[in-house]
Amino acid sequence: MISLDAYRSQWTGNIRGDLIAGLVVALALIPEAIAFSIIAGVDPKVGLYASFSIAVIIAITGGRPGMISAATAATAVLMITLVREHGLEYLLAATVLAGLLQIAAGVFKLGFIMRYVSKSVMTGFVNALAILIFMAQLPELDPTTVTWLTYALVAAGLAIIYLFPLLTKAVPSPLVTIIVLTGLVMIFGWDVRTVGDMGALPDTLPVFLIPQIPLTLETLMIILPYSVAVAIVGLLESLMTQNIVDDLTDTKSNRNQECVGQGIANTATGFIGGMAGCAMIGQSIINVKSGGRGRLSSFAAGVYLLFMVVVLGDLVSQIPMAALVAIMIMVAIGTFSWSSIKALRTHPRSSSVVMIATVVTVVYTHNLAIGVLVGVLLSGIFFAGKIAQLFKITSTTSNDGTERTYVVEGQLFYGSVEDFMDAFDFKESLEKVIIDVSRAHIWDISSVQALDMAILKFRRDGAEVEIVGMNEATETIVDKLAIHDKPGAMDKLMSH
Repeated sequence: MISLDAYRSQWTGNIRGDLIAGLVVALALIPEAIAFSIIAGVDPKVGLYASFSIAVIIAITGGRPGMISAATAATAVLMITLVREHGLEYLLAATVLAGLLQIAAGVFKLGFIMRYVSKSVMTGFVNALAILIFMAQLPELDPTTVTWLTYALVAAGLAIIYLFPLLTKAVPSPLVTIIVLTGLVMIFGWDVRTVGDMGALPDTLPVFLIPQIPLTLETLMIILPYSVAVAIVGLLESLMTQNIVDDLTDTKSNRNQECVGQGIANTATGFIGGMAGCAMIGQSIINVKSGGRGRLSSFAAGVYLLFMVVVLGDLVSQIPMAALVAIMIMVAIGTFSWSSIKALRTHPRSSSVVMIATVVTVVYTHNLAIGVLVGVLLSGIFFAGKIAQLFKITSTTSNDGTERTYVVEGQLFYGSVEDFMDAFDFKESLEKVIIDVSRAHIWDISSVQALDMAILKFRRDGAEVEIVGMNEATETIVDKLAIHDKPGAMDKLMSH
């Protein structure tokens, strides 16, 4: 647990920098929160309330000061089907349940799982997220429903986004894009889709409400798959972002506390009409580079956001959808790891396969959690294969030919068991066999059973078998699981 003094310093140690950075983040959050709401198929106020709530609450409960959490595309894309088939109330209930699952993950200290997510899986995750963000914009670019003016506005928006920073970086270029395109549409009266067409923006503070759904097992079965996916994806992206901010600030943070904090933020958000969210890589980097280091930066961003939406809601409703499409295309382009394409030529083939498999699975299923699971499983398989290749056994025989010593080197586990058994000549007539494992480590029940089988086969042909060189861990697992010295050992082993 963090000390009270340390926690207080995370609020007061950088007040000016955090307040300024929070304002920059809030300005950039408005269009993204609206766009992510639209991705999920809900009113813009759902994403705006969520971004306010999550940013404020995570500032208090999170484990990584200076990191920004809000409504995100990663969680929004997971809710599309649920909203379309069951409506907003089910999304709110799924958000609450996802938060509870994340709290449980933190309580049971599951943050350590991140160490098993390889760099290839992370790259695939980011690339797939970028592709899904871009694909979510395609309905707004459908030539059967929009005019050429929409394409012109999107192109103008992209030009502003990428060229304006050449003049100054004091104001976020996405905000300039919104201001310029909204002004043009209002001045010339162009007939294009606006944010107001998507639903009413909030003009009051959020209020506590309970999702209006039947409290039945059927309801639980409907929302549970979405809640599990949101909880996993949200924690995965949050912990990935946490690692990035740790590196940027050269500080350490608490993964398990971050899991609990994200869960509390999402649970509370579901009760005020907001959608689930998580940490945002882009906004967190903006915050750090703008001088934000403490919890106050995230808290201020949320408060600024709500103030601007409630007070300036009439103006926000006039924002053309083309501006948001341009911003989300920029987010997709900036999120995608373009260097990973060039790296396909130089990286190990197994790493490239893992990255591509993660991307393909996510894009095909539209589920980031499934894609990451596939990537992690493939990483494990390839790793096991590499470790198994380092395994070898050599042998020497005594001068009189009655005794043979087998020297085992490497890791003996399920992946190297077959090579282990193939190395022995059970037809050789010997009086004694020595199995030297001083250069090896026995890991699992498969390897213990293989050792049992080798010993019993040699004994069956009349040879005395001695195992030498076991380290403490190997001796522990062998003593616990081996059966070669127990009555009826061969029958028990063959029955497995």
